[in-house]
Amino acid sequence: MSILVVGTVALDSVKTPFGKVTEALGGSATYFSLAANIFTKVKLVGVVGADFPNEYVLFLKERGIDLDGLQQIEGKTFRWKGEYQYDDLNAAITLETQLNVLEEFSPEIPPQYQDTEFIFLANIDPELQLNVLEQLKSPKLVVADTMNFWIERKKEALLEVLKRIDIAILNDGEARQLTKEPNLINAAKKILSLGPKRVIIKKGEHGSLMISKSRFFAAPAYPLETLFDPTGAGDSFAGGFLGYLAAHDKLDDSEMKKAIICGTTIASFTVEDFSVNRLMTLTKEEIKKRYLEIKKITQF
Repeated sequence: MSILVVGTVALDSVKTPFGKVTEALGGSATYFSLAANIFTKVKLVGVVGADFPNEYVLFLKERGIDLDGLQQIEGKTFRWKGEYQYDDLNAAITLETQLNVLEEFSPEIPPQYQDTEFIFLANIDPELQLNVLEQLKSPKLVVADTMNFWIERKKEALLEVLKRIDIAILNDGEARQLTKEPNLINAAKKILSLGPKRVIIKKGEHGSLMISKSRFFAAPAYPLETLFDPTGAGDSFAGGFLGYLAAHDKLDDSEMKKAIICGTTIASFTVEDFSVNRLMTLTKEEIKKRYLEIKKITQF
């Protein structure tokens, strides 16, 4: 089964205690697509400007990502500049955001994409997420991400999105902000009451939680010795998670747990280098080995 992702394609400038990159390939849809593409075919909907490097377009196409839904229009590509510091490598400090072509972006889902069964609504305006849902026919699984900005500025639209999706993905801070609930278990239960069948709460280096009305699953993060750039870890997690599910086309609890570990595994590789560099070289053999290592350290 293929996956449709709607999100950002960006040029990122990132500085961490371990180095920096300038205008590197980034964006939520990019990280998600490269992670999910390891398992199955991905169709990407997004927008870039006339200045977007053609080498990045060719790279994505060479990886087998369907770019028929990627609009390239006059103007400048969305840019993000951020920094991470030693005291909290999980939290990005945004130094500059240039929306550029993203400011007027209205997702257009090509007719050949509209019957895709697995959907990921990446971190974009919830009003745009709703617009995408209106263009789809009968998806089997819809997963959506969000962020603190939308919780603060577009909460009503976000609540409408939550009514219409199957799985919500948030980090721990976003879950607390949305629900005004400090306890993550209670926060997840409140989010479930808003519509989704499952809630996944990412906790950075402390792993993740997946909660439904009848099930609870906690997964650790992989214990890394090397971490260069946390950018894109959450979207890579989502790509590994949904990519595994689409490849196996099963949505029972057992497969969901395995998908969480796949997402955890992919994300652990992403942070080992800047931008998407590690995803460029990642092999299925490396993924399998680390997946089994996580399985081993969680058994008792």
